Amino acid sequence: MKTLVLIIGLLSMVLATRGDDKKPTPDRERYGFFLAGNRTWTRIPFQLHSNLIIVPVQINDSDTLQFILDTGVSNTIITDPKVLQKHPLTLTRKVKINGAGEGNNLTASVSVNNQLSMGGLRAAHHNIVILDEDILKLSEYVGTPIHGIFGYEIFANFVVNVDFQRREITLMKAERYRYKKNKGDRYPITIQDTKAYTDALAVFEGGKSLPLRVVLDTGAGHALLLDRSRSTALMPLPEKVVRAQLGRGLNGIINGSMGRIQKVRFGRYELDNILASFPDSVAFGMKLVDMPERQGNVGCELLRRFNVTFNYPDRYVVMKPIKRLMRESFEHDMSGMELRAQGERFSNYYVDKIIPGSPADLAGLQEGDELLFINNNSTKDLTISDIYKALQKGEGKEVSLLIRRNGQMIIASFALKRMI
Repeated sequence: MKTLVLIIGLLSMVLATRGDDKKPTPDRERYGFFLAGNRTWTRIPFQLHSNLIIVPVQINDSDTLQFILDTGVSNTIITDPKVLQKHPLTLTRKVKINGAGEGNNLTASVSVNNQLSMGGLRAAHHNIVILDEDILKLSEYVGTPIHGIFGYEIFANFVVNVDFQRREITLMKAERYRYKKNKGDRYPITIQDTKAYTDALAVFEGGKSLPLRVVLDTGAGHALLLDRSRSTALMPLPEKVVRAQLGRGLNGIINGSMGRIQKVRFGRYELDNILASFPDSVAFGMKLVDMPERQGNVGCELLRRFNVTFNYPDRYVVMKPIKRLMRESFEHDMSGMELRAQGERFSNYYVDKIIPGSPADLAGLQEGDELLFINNNSTKDLTISDIYKALQKGEGKEVSLLIRRNGQMIIASFALKRMI
């Protein structure tokens, strides 16, 4: 999978909702986020696609929608307005949204007084932002239908445990949660502008150590992003980097470079040879001039190696390493091609970009080619994450592809090559 698929959560406005969860109250009379039936906790299964947490959500009487759970996005956002055609929402006003990316601000509408549910979680009298058009096209990059993003209000109201092994989220009332040492190490966090900041991370390169303030960001699929425009003290770019489209923000594509950092320490845990993304300032840093000081963010490619408990109310995070995953190397695509999913349920995969001089380029692959088989496995049986996994493991491994180009079937083969 790509090391960064999405960078979200840089909204320029906040829509307030009321909250009242101090005493047992019938669900129909409550405001804000709460657990149904006055329960104290609930478990919710999730899917992990392209290192993003995808959860099932219903809005009012809608079908089940798929939302990205993002620790820092301040509002509930419908990114694909077509999904509401069967059950349209009442819109009250227009707003502009500013975020990372090289494009212009997005326009959206606001709907108030909605009901939201996710498993045993409920939100009543809830405000929702609906983009005027699906400019992000998240479904095409993630490879499964994506209808929206949300998160901060959930993390702000509950203690949230993310179990990446079981693919399960547990929400607990903050007053009922008690930290225990066997749950992992506890690190303080600061909440500013709906984001969770930690100073527990440091990078090492050439014998030098540099402590960083980073955002814990489940809305990003990469391991580590370093924003060099935010600090002149940051180390220079690694000697070997590749240019890449790092992901998508609320204002479009985020371009930059990717390279390897010798070692990263999170608390007392060390990870070697980690992949890091370095966004161009025009796509990222210049959009953050009014944001609190930070040098980057940590995404789910690193976080998924831990069992993570976010406690925004008491301002700390608990990290318990998963031994098997801590030994797993950080890898990037070794083919040199980027894919985009289209068609029904986004299960048809097309070559979107080719890196010049890469194995895919030398094998004659072209933008627009449709990928039908990879190593005798039909792509109809694979997710886009499955395909990326197959293309980022085993340097020197031969890969055989059956593609369709202008109605003709073509076989292409190449050996994977580590480019970073």
